[in-house]
Order: sequence, then structure tokens, then C-alpha cells
Amino acid sequence: MDFMKRALFYAKKAYEAGEVPVGAVVVHDGRILAAAYNTIERDGSVLSHAELKAISLAEKKIGGWRLSDCDIYVTLEPCPMCAGAIINARIRRLYFGAYDDKGGSGYIFERDGYNHKTECTGGVLESECTEILKGFFAERRKGGKLKVES
Repeated sequence: MDFMKRALFYAKKAYEAGEVPVGAVVVHDGRILAAAYNTIERDGSVLSHAELKAISLAEKKIGGWRLSDCDIYVTLEPCPMCAGAIINARIRRLYFGAYDDKGGSGYIFERDGYNHKTECTGGVLESECTEILKGFFAERRKGGKLKVES
């Protein structure tokens, strides 16, 4: 739960920056190795998802792309792109907070045939993770402006 709370801290940073509030932390040996949040609007890149950024930072710290001794905590169920990165990085376990019925990875982690099987647990601090997303999109529907950091 402490690691998901840290991911929520980063999701709040994304919210404050006008980004969809998703945070991610990669954990190795019980310590946070890398942390990130969405910066898609700021970077103008679909590749700036919290998960991809945290994985990239973790790879640099470990000195390689295999993160098989690592776990990742994400405030929102990963999209298929991020799910693929999690599997390909050989991440041991995924913990996510809010479910994403529209853009989430759904069955991807349950599918057989991949060269790696990531254990997946959803609903960790689900209400807290869901609330920040609901608040963000409610504000956007009311015409709230993006606060994109430069």
C-alpha cells in the first residue's frame, strides 16, 4: 500500500500539471527504484505514459532492460501499450489501482503465449485512485484549462 500511495503522490503531480493523473513507481528489493507521472501534454508524445517513463528510468538505474526482480505500482490499469512494455521488461508483478474499462489492458496479462508472465493485482487503493481521475475529468468537462508545465 505504501508504494501505491507513492504512485498516487505522482498522480497528483500529473493532475497539478494538467495531465491525466496517472503515477507509477518501480520497486526493487523493497525500495523505489524509479517513479514517474504522465507528461503526454507537456511532451506532445503519446509515449510519455507514467509506466513507460518509470520503466525507462528503472532500466537506466539497473543498467539493462530486464526488470525481472522488479514490481510496478500504477494508479490506473495500464493501456495495451504499457502492458506490452511491462511484459517485455519482464517485470515480476503489476499492482494497479483504478480499473479502466475503456482503455485498459484487460485480458492481456491473462493471455498465454508470451515469453514472460507478469502477475497482476488490480484494485489496490482503488477508491483513492478512482477519485483523482474522476475529479480531473469532472474539472475538464467544466472547461478547466490544462495547466501544462513548460
